[in-house]
Amino acid sequence: MREQNPLTTSLQLLWNGLPDPEKGPKPKLTLNQIVSAGVSLADAEGLDALSMRRLARALNVGTMSLYRYVPSKTELLNLMLDSVVGPSQQRLSSVDGGWRSFLTATVHAGRRLYLDHPWTLQANWSRPVLGPNSVADLELFMTGVRELPLSDQRKMDLATVLDSYAQGTARQEMMWINAAADSGMTDDEFWSYQLPTLEKEMTSGRFPMMAALDEETFNSTWDESFEFGLQLLLDGLENDIRRSERDSAPKKSKN
Repeated sequence: MREQNPLTTSLQLLWNGLPDPEKGPKPKLTLNQIVSAGVSLADAEGLDALSMRRLARALNVGTMSLYRYVPSKTELLNLMLDSVVGPSQQRLSSVDGGWRSFLTATVHAGRRLYLDHPWTLQANWSRPVLGPNSVADLELFMTGVRELPLSDQRKMDLATVLDSYAQGTARQEMMWINAAADSGMTDDEFWSYQLPTLEKEMTSGRFPMMAALDEETFNSTWDESFEFGLQLLLDGLENDIRRSERDSAPKKSKN
């Protein structure tokens, strides 16, 4: 493959696949095999462990042979990111249930994506290279919110806000999951070290609000916290739409 800008190469691979070989034997690998192996490696060991050498070993080919298909890790990551997004059957089905049902399914799918592929939390999505799955995902989003009385710009802002929520909550959960391994102690052990100090301070009178907290205050599951926040966001959107409709409604005459 001729050396060129990684963005140009990424777009060619995403939309057109591997070029037909001008001569020589048929390629031993498909682009899908390469991308799938990259995703599996990143899922198991994280983005830092992903390298062309490691990937070549997983595919049982030489590193230089792999470069014939994908020029560098930059293009590989662009292909991997596009491969893990896209419309799911659940999201497609939720469109007929109205915008709220669709957005609920969409944010849940986003959270699942980040939890299933934690390496995506390490990737920079601020300037995504849009491949067919990414564009299909955006097409589905705009279809699902077509009834909302918002401009196209505001609908895209909504997509960003909801993805940020899914990403942020997934990041918190993954940090909690990794905390035991990073610290070398279980969650119970971690809090047992703090308990004597906290009990003493809660009876000191310095923190009356904290001392009066219900015993169940910190017992929410990640699923419960996520759902609570999501419904707050959607309630806020619904209230904002109603307010805008009231403000734009014709004023009734006093006569």
